[in-house]
Amino acid sequence: MNTMSHELELILIDDASDIRYQELNESSCNPYNYIKLPTNIGRASIRNLFLEYARFPNLLFLDCDSLIIDDDFLMNYIKKIESSEEPIICGGRVYQSEAPGKNKMLRWKYGYRKESQPAEVRKQAPNHSFMTNNFVVKKHLLEKIRFDERLKAYGHEDTLFGYELLKANIRISHINNPVDNGDIEDNQLFLEKTEKGLENLALINEYMHHDPQLIDMVKLLRTAKKVESLKMQWLVLLIFNILKKPMRYTFLHGLISLLIFDFYKLGYYLKIASQQRN
Repeated sequence: MNTMSHELELILIDDASDIRYQELNESSCNPYNYIKLPTNIGRASIRNLFLEYARFPNLLFLDCDSLIIDDDFLMNYIKKIESSEEPIICGGRVYQSEAPGKNKMLRWKYGYRKESQPAEVRKQAPNHSFMTNNFVVKKHLLEKIRFDERLKAYGHEDTLFGYELLKANIRISHINNPVDNGDIEDNQLFLEKTEKGLENLALINEYMHHDPQLIDMVKLLRTAKKVESLKMQWLVLLIFNILKKPMRYTFLHGLISLLIFDFYKLGYYLKIASQQRN
């Protein structure tokens, strides 16, 4: 990548991954600022941890499984930084257009249809579309508004961060500078991560005392609130409990309807939210 005369640093933090991955990464990562954590601190805390090591005013966050698809990837961000005072910039993500095997169809179809959005679409609801896999943030902003370290489990720390930015009247800027989401989880793993994310979302909603601004940001929360206002959650939960096993069977075998997947998520969320209240 041509970055001309710009000074850069590369910081890599291993969040207590399996020893075989640490050994695999050792030779590649050691030439850089490579930190290995003895215990896993979670997706929110690890992003805040970069503040202790970063020397420069702009921080680019990339997930380790992201694939760079544009030779000018860094320059695209640098040009945006130099031409504006935007405090936070999101580059986006894409998925390969060719479908994988059935064992990875759930993650691919969801990502390809829901997450692979150009900047023009993401700009329509800028703080709603925020994803942490590929973004630049001013160091002083992250020092002021950090990721919420109460979230230890997987999922929706980006949702909460986008919400905190919205409350502070900080608008996320979106550009077309995507990375390829290279690591596509198999159906089983993605379904498990989705369920953990929904549990985290229910926790976030409780933390924020069901703030209408947060609910308006998240389509699932808006739908759940509407169902509850109509006093129809009992019906959704009844159907969910009856169809849960058949739905999971179709997901795990790569027979994917995103409409059914959305219903599954709604039912799972309502069940978790109900358990929290009880």
